[in-house]
Amino acid sequence: MSVIFWLLIGLLALLALGWLWTQKLATDAERAVPPAGQRMPVAGGMIHYTDQGPRDGQPLVLIHGLAGNMHNFSYALADRLAGGFRVITIDRPGSGYSTRDRDELAELPAQAAMIGEFLDKLGVDKPVLVGHSLGGALSLAMALDRGDRIGALALLSPLTAVMPGPPAVFKSLAIRSVALRRLIGNTLAAPITRLTSERVVSQVFAPEKAPADFLVRGGGILGMRPSAFIGASTDLQGVTLSMPAQVGRYAAELKVPGGILFGSEDALLSSEQHGRTMQAHGLQFEELPGLGHMILVTAPEACADFIRRMAALAR
Repeated sequence: MSVIFWLLIGLLALLALGWLWTQKLATDAERAVPPAGQRMPVAGGMIHYTDQGPRDGQPLVLIHGLAGNMHNFSYALADRLAGGFRVITIDRPGSGYSTRDRDELAELPAQAAMIGEFLDKLGVDKPVLVGHSLGGALSLAMALDRGDRIGALALLSPLTAVMPGPPAVFKSLAIRSVALRRLIGNTLAAPITRLTSERVVSQVFAPEKAPADFLVRGGGILGMRPSAFIGASTDLQGVTLSMPAQVGRYAAELKVPGGILFGSEDALLSSEQHGRTMQAHGLQFEELPGLGHMILVTAPEACADFIRRMAALAR
């Protein structure tokens, strides 16, 4: 038999082994971090969320970033705010335990519409949007599309500008082919994530040290599910398509008050490019010296203080 035949057999065996390992990793991840809240159907999918604090309190909506989930906020920040606010923490559509029906719904206006419908069904009026990283870009999309129904913005290390390419740690997600994205997600992505998770998490937290329990308490282990890789890769494609038009709308249409908080040593997103430049569009800008991208975990009290001050600006 030819060499090509045996190479094909070897590849199929590798994919089969990867699929079996993926199933085990996904089962273990869901056992370690099961759904934490409730689910609400919206057009195009389902939103998984928690709702804590006084129901008559000023509402905060916490929106996580790329390849994340609601536990990024619940690790250290959400409980600090729940005493004085109604704190609604969500898994973005296609992330965590939230779903979306079609890949096109990964684009920012579509995700914004899904979350907007969710908030309307929940009866939430004039919320303060607390968006981290890609969640910041999504918060801005909501502020542009439904600004009269948003109270304020409190953005943590947000993506606000067009980038020539993803940060190095996320380059493996840059897969345009839908079929290849699903093939890798269901066979190889989870085992590779398992083998490289310590290095990847350290890059995301740099220059700070990641907490030892972040994979479970911070929800990082959910990244070992096939849906996590597929969703994050689709998100990356969606935000790449969406950002140029969104950035072009800031000058004329961004009217919601608020601000941006960055770590000065953020290794994923430049505080100058994605933070300071937004002062031209009416948003305040602040920096935490020496800190990196994951300030919602590593500096929760500073973030909570910033959010309280931005909430006071709500219309």
